Amino acid sequence: MIEPLETENFFRHQYGKLVASLTKRVGIQFLDRIEDAAQSALLKGLEKWSVERSKTNHEPNSSIPDNPSAWLFKVATNYLLDDLRQKSNRERLLNENSQRFIENLENSNSVPKSGQFNDDLLDLLFKSCHPEVPIESQLVFALKLICGFSNKEIAFRLFISEENAYKRFSRARKKLEEVNPSYHELSIVELVNRLLAVNKVLYLLFTEGYLSTHHNQSIRKELCCEALRLCLLVAEFLSKQSGKVTDLNLLTNTSQTYALIALMYFHLARLTARQNHSGGLLLLQEQDRSLWDKTNIFSGFQWLEKSSIGNNFSRYHAEAGIAAEHCLAKTYAETRWKEIVEIYALLEKKSPSAIHRLNHAVAIAEWKGPMAALDFLSEYKPPNWSQSSFMWSAVLADLHKQNGNEEVADQYQNQALDLATNDQLREMLLRRLANSNKR
Repeated sequence: MIEPLETENFFRHQYGKLVASLTKRVGIQFLDRIEDAAQSALLKGLEKWSVERSKTNHEPNSSIPDNPSAWLFKVATNYLLDDLRQKSNRERLLNENSQRFIENLENSNSVPKSGQFNDDLLDLLFKSCHPEVPIESQLVFALKLICGFSNKEIAFRLFISEENAYKRFSRARKKLEEVNPSYHELSIVELVNRLLAVNKVLYLLFTEGYLSTHHNQSIRKELCCEALRLCLLVAEFLSKQSGKVTDLNLLTNTSQTYALIALMYFHLARLTARQNHSGGLLLLQEQDRSLWDKTNIFSGFQWLEKSSIGNNFSRYHAEAGIAAEHCLAKTYAETRWKEIVEIYALLEKKSPSAIHRLNHAVAIAEWKGPMAALDFLSEYKPPNWSQSSFMWSAVLADLHKQNGNEEVADQYQNQALDLATNDQLREMLLRRLANSNKR
């Protein structure tokens, strides 16, 4: 039962399930039709359930199915069957292949159980990370189809234009159609080799939830929870495969997944405390740490310990270590900034990034002061996209204000406010910058 009917969250979540399950049954070469079928089913569900709720003044109604996923799957399957039959009869281009796909759908009378939906989703996730598809195209393809991201969200997270995101999606789809992964079960070695790309997709999904580009939502908890859920499913699958392969890559890549799970738990623990009663974002120093979820923090440390298997140290280990430091500090004043700066140095060596450099500078400012942070950033040439990043401008505005460079700070502040993607971010930036001179 959907109660209340949170339209955007629910249908984004269902979209990936439908696309994954239908793709497994008929193949990625029919992706256009699969997407049409999924969208048609979701639209019918939205119309049907919204009408029924309006009739009953938003009271639960027996006509809303207890298992909406199953209802949507049946509607999408019927749409796809009709579409395939019409194409086959009209064009006679697919012949026996078309007939085989139609038979596959017709013989799949039983709706996938919840666990099968999950398996199908993971199957498409791993297959979309094919080694012949460039990593940047893998990310766009998976984020769009499996995670339900819009082109705008993808473009923001990957620091590219929406047009570029569309082109990368098209390239990935074309290559995946060529290699036709849908009727090929992946070996354990193939799965392990694709795990790093899968981790990156799930990391980006979580990041969009933790600090969203959405026009009126700065935090999207459902995306964070979905990323963690998928990551835990991947970890569960890996644990079942651990005795089947002696390749050290399994140990190495699995430890990265475990570290990523730890990072997600640490961040989820603080999620509720990141907003005030009106939904505004709170700075780390403003948060009520008694609201931090101790169970999630404990889980984070458990997974961080699991991630210590082998000698692998990844970006996720570093980021989880930084998040752990924040969770260990009883107050903001007790934060061990020296240790955080040292972990950021390791992170930059392992995974050089403008964002990592920026966060590293923030930690240096907390430890040694704004001048040291500005000196640190002056040694670095930022990429072109930094000029369109509200985060980059906001940090420079903050550091210059703390250092007394009011005119320069005002320029960066105006840039940051113009580039911020929603009102909650703008309010938080104004509050942070207003307090810069007091620090």
